[in-house]
Amino acid sequence: MPEVTAKEFTVDGWFKTVDVAIVEEGYISIMGRNSVDIIKSGEYKIYALEIEEVLRTHEQINDCAVVAIPDDECGILIVAAMVAEKKEVNIDELNTWLRERMAAYKTPRRYLVVEELPRNAMGKVTKNDIKKMFV
Repeated sequence: MPEVTAKEFTVDGWFKTVDVAIVEEGYISIMGRNSVDIIKSGEYKIYALEIEEVLRTHEQINDCAVVAIPDDECGILIVAAMVAEKKEVNIDELNTWLRERMAAYKTPRRYLVVEELPRNAMGKVTKNDIKKMFV
């Protein structure tokens, strides 16, 4: 779709993506895609990749994906699908562990332990498929 692609370039030649980055102390950090990795909850912008990075440091978690799903009561819920060492993970202990490492409002409200995360042909996790797992 050449016409659509052409519209995504700025007048000075930069290509606009849906990636969000922040610059701090001269370093650029890619925070994720605006469409699925940036979660807007109340006044907060929550970066799914930040939560995933912390979850992956837990000794029982091999891989994970964090997404937001609709919720009638809260508007959205942050949820995490995880590939774990054991089929059962103590969620209370995991939440306590997470809250020692990040703000409580970033902590997922629901978890799902899966054998593997859904991926596309390029090997990237398909977060829209993750969302479907929770509905």
